[in-house]
Amino acid sequence: MNWFLKRYQYLFQSTKGLVLMAIAMISLVAAVWGTLSGPMVEWGVRDITVKLTGMELNPLEREGRIILLYHTIAMAVLAIEVYLITSIVKMKKHQQANINALITFGYLITMVFGLWFGYFGHDFVFHGLYLFGLSLIFFAGIQLTVALWPWSKEYRISDNEYAHSKKGTDIERVAFFVMALATLGSAAFGAVSGSYWGNGHETFLAEDIIRVPHKTPIQLAIIGHLHIMLTLIAIAITLIIGRWLDFKGIFHKIAMRLMIVGTIVITLGVWAVVPFEPIAHTIIYCGSVLVMLAALFLVIFGWRKLIHDRLAEQGLEKAGLGKRLAALFHDPLKFGPLWQMVFMNFTVSGVGIFMAIKLDEIFRVWPAREERISLTGHWHILSAIIATIILMYFADICGLKGKVRKWFGWTLIIGSDIAFVSMTIFAMKRLFLSEIHQQQVVSWTMLGADIGLAAVLIILALLLLWRLFDLFKGEGNWSSDLKQPELDVRRTSKFTGEEVTS
Repeated sequence: MNWFLKRYQYLFQSTKGLVLMAIAMISLVAAVWGTLSGPMVEWGVRDITVKLTGMELNPLEREGRIILLYHTIAMAVLAIEVYLITSIVKMKKHQQANINALITFGYLITMVFGLWFGYFGHDFVFHGLYLFGLSLIFFAGIQLTVALWPWSKEYRISDNEYAHSKKGTDIERVAFFVMALATLGSAAFGAVSGSYWGNGHETFLAEDIIRVPHKTPIQLAIIGHLHIMLTLIAIAITLIIGRWLDFKGIFHKIAMRLMIVGTIVITLGVWAVVPFEPIAHTIIYCGSVLVMLAALFLVIFGWRKLIHDRLAEQGLEKAGLGKRLAALFHDPLKFGPLWQMVFMNFTVSGVGIFMAIKLDEIFRVWPAREERISLTGHWHILSAIIATIILMYFADICGLKGKVRKWFGWTLIIGSDIAFVSMTIFAMKRLFLSEIHQQQVVSWTMLGADIGLAAVLIILALLLLWRLFDLFKGEGNWSSDLKQPELDVRRTSKFTGEEVTS
């Protein structure tokens, strides 16, 4: 009994255990449901999965199943970010415990019963439980927003290295608060639209109606909900990485203010899609520029810090370009998240802006299928980049060291980037190739994507197996993680007043 209790405490009460469990659940879903599409269909793997599990795959219900699947995975990713935020941002201990407990049971209920309803028979009791799980997650979000309230005296700061107001208000905490509040509003934005299902509104995928000239307000709201939630998840991980790297100095003071304004502008722009669609996108672009600038300042600070810390560790006061580059690339788990933010501009942000500018001139001239591929790849790549950043963060706090750390980090970075580049070229191939000459590019990009994603999945599986075997050890890493009060990334010296959490 004591054996089980200790491991239960690790998985449900420690930050590392909670993140590990959420990653494992996402990986399990991806492994099983990933066999239902792509080359797995051609190889007959889907038929085997359907037969073994008893799935019911009515073709007319495909869109609804995909929506359920995406929401279950997204809620687990959201839970991971919440665990990290509650562990690195100062708040009362009981607030942290309540938030983590609510969102844990919320995403687990959502995942289990959402997938059960969508793929194993439509028992509407399970759909009700799926909605109940989403409600728990929303309530956890309300509690997180309350806990992040930045204007309390106990959270004031005076260290001039970090962004703060004249009265000591922590500007970085304001950025976390604004992000959480925007997420709540944007979740409600989607929930209100979802409440009209069965009342004159039919299920659809956003990429399927891109060329419908007149979209209903509900369709616009759902498209906006998709984009803003993914954007806010990206903003959240950017703030988390900044906290992890101890972002400070003049860049921090500028970036946090840009992030706050950018988050507000993007959110209002997306909400304006329904009543003011023609100008809403312009508002969104303005907000995106501010957020991207904030991320750029983080990257500049982070890379300078990595170089400085490594050279100091080597005892070098002066170094040439070669040694500075070697210092930058020394730790892939610290270099990787920042590199992925830069790399994203070549596969997501830059491509998206180009598509928006040249939409009528180029992309609407293409066959609809080609434009659909580009849009689908756009948000899938962004989601996957966020996932790789989370994995590198988790691998670091799990204590990967030495050659294993380097192999994991570089495999994750190189493998994922090969896959993302391949998919970007595949999606944009019609810019430089006619349909009759595209087959060779299609073949090579598909091969590159398969190899890159396979490398990522293998390295992730090895990480999870290591943690699983460790969990069965009497005094494994899990036991030392459980004894640590929290993640060692908190800037306790930044705060004034009494300690709020241990």
